[in-house]
Amino acid sequence: MDKRLLDILVCPATKGKLKLRGEELWSRSAGLAYPIVDGIPKMVGDEARTLTSVEISSLKDNDNLT
Repeated sequence: MDKRLLDILVCPATKGKLKLRGEELWSRSAGLAYPIVDGIPKMVGDEARTLTSVEISSLKDNDNLT
């Protein structure tokens, strides 16, 4: 995913920052992972999955997200 696009995208639920992880955009503030399908982020609530507590902890430990 293009870095410029990642810099302007925000979580639709919380308007918080997103972190690219594999083929997903993770939102620590919402605890959701939005899939990227064929290079296109699917930023719709019903397409997101809930992050596990381990995934959320990894964001808190390794990333500077608010």
